[in-house]
Amino acid sequence: MTEPTLTYDDFHDLAAADPAVVGLVLIGSQAHEGLVTDRSDHDLWVVLADGAASGLERFRDHRTALLDLVLVTLTQFREAGMPGFCRYAVARGRVVLDRLDGEIAAIVEAKQRLEPEAASAKAAEDLDDYANSLYRSLKNGRDGFGLASRLDAADSLGSLFELLFAMDRRPRPYNKYLEWELAHHPLPDWETGALLETVGRIAATADPAVQRRLFADVEAKARKAGHGAVLDAWGADLDLLRPQ
Repeated sequence: MTEPTLTYDDFHDLAAADPAVVGLVLIGSQAHEGLVTDRSDHDLWVVLADGAASGLERFRDHRTALLDLVLVTLTQFREAGMPGFCRYAVARGRVVLDRLDGEIAAIVEAKQRLEPEAASAKAAEDLDDYANSLYRSLKNGRDGFGLASRLDAADSLGSLFELLFAMDRRPRPYNKYLEWELAHHPLPDWETGALLETVGRIAATADPAVQRRLFADVEAKARKAGHGAVLDAWGADLDLLRPQ
């Protein structure tokens, strides 16, 4: 059922009156202070008690310019993004209704931290991916393939941020929220302004000297975190990635 004029406030009132609803969680721009614009809609997760019947089922998959709804059971909400692409969105969600004495908020908070073993394994994989894209960018730049070098440099930055956040046991934010995340929750041992300036230059130019200086910092921190074996597996090819 589509109701294009249904607003967030309208739906909130309906949900608050439904005993099957145990939680409401806003995600997206509305959950990030300072990022709401005139075009921002409301993205709302509606958490239903397991096995409960709700008249709100008629709004399943409701999506308009005003309001996007995701209806899940409590069990599904616990499992959402564990792992999965939506983890960051829910981890930084804003709980607007919690009928379980803080349990909804606790589930959201738990998604903010990756499990230690999973984070370490992910970081190792991301480090290898970062080195691979960086290697391709530098090799293509050296050989005169400018567009390929820039595209590979852009690919490397995605893997880089997956790595940096995994080493801090956090899900990587979507690109839209990267600056907000770093401003509110900086990565340890990184100066946010300098890091963002560096990756901005790399994304724009694929400057090999800038890429190599950044790699030197990443290599030192990755080895300190116990991922030296991933780098050592590259052998002599590491020389291309390091400052010349």
